[in-house]
Amino acid sequence: MPADVFRLKREQLVAFLEQSQAIRSREVREAFLAVPREAFFPVGAREQAYVDAAFPIGHGQTISQPSTLASMLELLQVRPGQKVLEVGSGCGYVLALLAHLVGAAGKVFGVELLEELAGQSKKNLAAMGCRNAESVQGDGSQGLPEHAPFDRILVSAACPFIPKPLFDQLADGGRVVGPVGDAHTQTLTSLHKKRGQLLKEEFSENYYVFVPLKGRHGFGGGMA
Repeated sequence: MPADVFRLKREQLVAFLEQSQAIRSREVREAFLAVPREAFFPVGAREQAYVDAAFPIGHGQTISQPSTLASMLELLQVRPGQKVLEVGSGCGYVLALLAHLVGAAGKVFGVELLEELAGQSKKNLAAMGCRNAESVQGDGSQGLPEHAPFDRILVSAACPFIPKPLFDQLADGGRVVGPVGDAHTQTLTSLHKKRGQLLKEEFSENYYVFVPLKGRHGFGGGMA
């Protein structure tokens, strides 16, 4: 499919996301317009990149529904120059969106448990010339302490609770957003760190089904 057709489909999707109020800010709108979602899809499936639906990317994982991602990014409130961590970074699409939001002065790190997807994410980001995002293979439920503190943390997998290591790795004034619930249904939760204290908001108007967070502090990890 020609690049101009993909660009038109991207613009149409963004218009839909604005109409449905999943996108509410100029910053998130510009990120969705700037990042070619098709570049993160298998070549034979790229015509499906701008359908508002999740799509399997192999290994039991998915690239999330655009409207869901937009809602999460609006809650996260990323600002230029910030340092951001994504837990469960998959094929790298959200890392690219975050990299656009933080700008050249910011830095984005993604942690992906599956080595194959972490490698694919690195390739995708390199192909885009995305220099301010880095993909790391590891247990994202433990965060990335060697690069902490983070201004923002996005959990892109279902979790029974926001893992304590992630809150510990937030800078003061920082925010973590993720889908919290059981393995079948989750709602978005936002935690704000203010003077070391936890301020929690839950958004129960919509329900989601994310792939489960694995690792020491994920489902089956047995750690709080």
